[in-house]
Amino acid sequence: MHARLVETGGRGLRVRRLGGDRAGEIRLTRLLRNDAVTIEEMAAEAGRRTAQRCAGRRVLAIQDTTVVRSDGGGGLYAHPVLVVDAEEGSILGLAHAAFLSRDKGLKASRRAKLVKDKQSQRWLDGAAKAAEVCAAATQVTVISDRESDIFAAFAACPAGVDLLVRAAHDRSLEDGGRLFERVDALPVAGRARLDLPAKPGRKARVAQVVIRFAGVELARPRHGLAADLPKSVSLTLVDVREVDPPPGEVVHWRLLTTQPVDDAVQAFAVADLYRRRWAIEQLFRTLKTQGFDIEGLLIGQEAPLRRLVMATLIAAVTIQQLVHARDGVQGQAPLRPMLDAFDPEDTTLLEAFCERLQGKTKRQKNPHPKGSLAYAAWVCARLGGWTGYYGKPGPVVMLNGWLDFQAAKRGVALLAPNADV
Repeated sequence: MHARLVETGGRGLRVRRLGGDRAGEIRLTRLLRNDAVTIEEMAAEAGRRTAQRCAGRRVLAIQDTTVVRSDGGGGLYAHPVLVVDAEEGSILGLAHAAFLSRDKGLKASRRAKLVKDKQSQRWLDGAAKAAEVCAAATQVTVISDRESDIFAAFAACPAGVDLLVRAAHDRSLEDGGRLFERVDALPVAGRARLDLPAKPGRKARVAQVVIRFAGVELARPRHGLAADLPKSVSLTLVDVREVDPPPGEVVHWRLLTTQPVDDAVQAFAVADLYRRRWAIEQLFRTLKTQGFDIEGLLIGQEAPLRRLVMATLIAAVTIQQLVHARDGVQGQAPLRPMLDAFDPEDTTLLEAFCERLQGKTKRQKNPHPKGSLAYAAWVCARLGGWTGYYGKPGPVVMLNGWLDFQAAKRGVALLAPNADV
């Protein structure tokens, strides 16, 4: 159903085009407006598939919030939790996804509310859902950015789960000190070169950074309290700071984690885990202007919009899985299976496309073994216009190829006896 809902993706995600004709538009509109089709069940099914891939692995559950539709201070937002293999970086799927509506003009009253009554609760819910979905993993680390720097989130950290959050607040410590002053006074524990990828407004470059770390005891804040919050929580603060940065581009991360850190090697390992948060930024780019363009949807009512965006989010995860799998080699780890992103019955069609798309030269042959996700990624890249010679296929190419494959799959299904046209 998810592929069917998003079949035209970045080519213009519109219900009229999704339906194919007037009858198809009406059927799809009824589906999107059907209260029996819930975003909760869609997210739960994605979580069940992810859970199967987590067994025996160290995983990262990366959560963040992105705007779906803005109305100048408020609007509709999506909050997914993306699960990534901590060793090889492959995307395992969604653990959870939810929506929230923000109203304008409520900022002044938020301090008087309990966390459970604020939208901040989504960070606690995301961590709890990650613990549930990834229960079979050997280690779960939930990673998020500054907006999730919430005392209650650390206090309510699920058993068996670690948190890694970029600090936003210069918090009070249990001994009366301040968090940022404490870390600024620490000696440098180590130095390293940090490769920074290019992003909008910044070229790729290498940064020279120093690292500091210390155990800290955060005092309970006065606002937004719940009756059962402890007086303090014990965490580790890891400070990564660039030396002699170029103007306006300084790297400075103050990271709070529940993981213990005993030396500079472990401190840099924490910083490396935080860098994996980039995976969810890439997911958002695929979901938006770099792919499906959900911000351009012309659906007025919120319930149908949420259903379509949820289906698109699940599809965007698939596109990112294909992008990550395109090179095949993942160190000593085995290649991810095709079933991470495709159904078993897709095998025959993928192999048929592969035979048709392969050329005579070595660079025009699919170098990956059948049954692997890398094999399927090569097919989608070629369908999306990649020649095999220049550069690497990115999200847009992979999206176009995946959409062509889904269209072909539906065409084959129509030729089957008793097909539901």
